[in-house]
Amino acid sequence: MSVEKQSFGTTKKGEAISLYTVTNKNGMVMKVTDFGAILVSVLVPDKNGVLTDVVLGYDHGEDYQVNSPHLGATIGRNGNRIKGASFVLNGKKIQLTPNEKGNSLHSGPDGFEFMMWEAETKEQAVAFRHHSPDGEQGFPGNFDVTVTYTLTDDNAVEIHYEGISDQDTVANMTNHSYFNLGGHDSGNVYEQTIQLNATTYTPVSDSKSIPTGELAPVAGTPMDFTEPKAIGKEIDADFAQLQMTGGYDHNFVLDKPEGAFDWMAKAYCEKTGIAMEAYTDCPAVQFYAANFLNGEKGKNGAVYDERHAFCLESQYCPNAVNDTHFAQPFLKAGEKYDTKTVYRFLVK
Repeated sequence: MSVEKQSFGTTKKGEAISLYTVTNKNGMVMKVTDFGAILVSVLVPDKNGVLTDVVLGYDHGEDYQVNSPHLGATIGRNGNRIKGASFVLNGKKIQLTPNEKGNSLHSGPDGFEFMMWEAETKEQAVAFRHHSPDGEQGFPGNFDVTVTYTLTDDNAVEIHYEGISDQDTVANMTNHSYFNLGGHDSGNVYEQTIQLNATTYTPVSDSKSIPTGELAPVAGTPMDFTEPKAIGKEIDADFAQLQMTGGYDHNFVLDKPEGAFDWMAKAYCEKTGIAMEAYTDCPAVQFYAANFLNGEKGKNGAVYDERHAFCLESQYCPNAVNDTHFAQPFLKAGEKYDTKTVYRFLVK
């Protein structure tokens, strides 16, 4: 196991950006950067032993300073959407900056993925630390957070989030990596299969993608991924939920006890033989089929278009801060935020 550090560019403020490359005993490679605590690359041996980069991204740190699709991003303090970019905490209205159709998406325009993080390398991991001052993005409390990426010898990328705040606040972080198990530059993912550990999902009201509050059964609908199903099979079905969001971009509530660490999704690409198993202790996962990618210029000259990847964002339900139907993403002052999501790769 080794960790190598190299230059990856410069921020607009003139800060040096670094790229950290971790290699395990099997030859699998994980690359992360201290700009935004972002996952840049995951190179996995395919069925023929060929190293295949299965994560969409950019060649340079400068490119991540724009990154409108949030490729590989650490999202915080709150992942997904908050209706009206506001909520009430302890009787006080908290106002955030709206950045999508009047709502807050991924904590607004100045999320954690656009900040420099302090890095510490470990034997098989890189830990990134950020001090989020009281009022950053509009959220209350001084929040000290660490995101640790570990590459294990069983070919898993573990993402461990830890944090503590001196005031009650929101803590609902996630990773926004776009996966393509055929390779980041291999085109659409229609033939790749997904299985989700979820018999219910949260329908949205309209194209603004705020949940209605209902937990709807997936059975008998195109939202049913309880068995492995090709992503493209029903993505364009005549189904109102899919038409509102241009394809799959929905939150699925996981079939497990609250706080339990269990599988959330399984994915497979027959062409490469690469499979992925994803695990989390979060209550839900956003399955997004990259409906809004449009000519994004990525690594090694690749161009990422609509549905060239999928995201599996472990999380609390969207707008949970405003909806008591859902598990609540509030963190009490002085209590530890501690959550883990794992993406494990194998060949079938």
